[in-house]
Amino acid sequence: MKRKINKIKADLEAARTHDPAATGAWEIVLTYNGFHALVLYRIAHYLHVRGFKLIARMISSIGRFFTGIEIHPGAKIGYGVFIDHGTGVVIGETAEIGNNVTIYQGATLGGTGKDKGKRHPTVESGVMISAGAKVLGPITIGRNAKIGAGSVVLKDVPANATVVGVPGVVVRLNGERTDDLDQALPDPVEDKLNALERRIRRLETAAGKSPCDCSEDEQ
Repeated sequence: MKRKINKIKADLEAARTHDPAATGAWEIVLTYNGFHALVLYRIAHYLHVRGFKLIARMISSIGRFFTGIEIHPGAKIGYGVFIDHGTGVVIGETAEIGNNVTIYQGATLGGTGKDKGKRHPTVESGVMISAGAKVLGPITIGRNAKIGAGSVVLKDVPANATVVGVPGVVVRLNGERTDDLDQALPDPVEDKLNALERRIRRLETAAGKSPCDCSEDEQ
């Protein structure tokens, strides 16, 4: 239990360090839903690993009701974690989070629905996951990586990388730009439409009809 208390103290200090709007410890303790969610998670996790899983899930549900943040009691979370604002954050059962990780509102550490056993991500220490980002499946986010707002990450991310886009693309690595930074991020819908247009042109050519050769009935 002493270790849990030390982790809660570290979470409190992380909120004071990372949120310039914080005016003091009592403000965080009384008003920060991200801090509340972590405290309730740590109590639930303590009970979960000791076999009191139903009570742990009940505490988790209470935390979700009051904070809007869902953390499964089976998840493993280190110390100094800061959940900023937090509404809509979801952390799955087999997720593992290192120390000094920052998570913003709407972020999801979830599964893809097809994995068994380890179904959720491993987030190493020092990572920042921005608002609305979705990190899915049993992948690993390397130390000090940054996940951009709204990104969808389905593959491992190396340490010290910055990832943006849908699907997520590494645009910086160890502080240096990668080739992908100078290109448009992939758009799956646009790619499908372009492929369909090319296929239509090939079919029209094979039929001996110009793509612009439309009869009056077709106009």
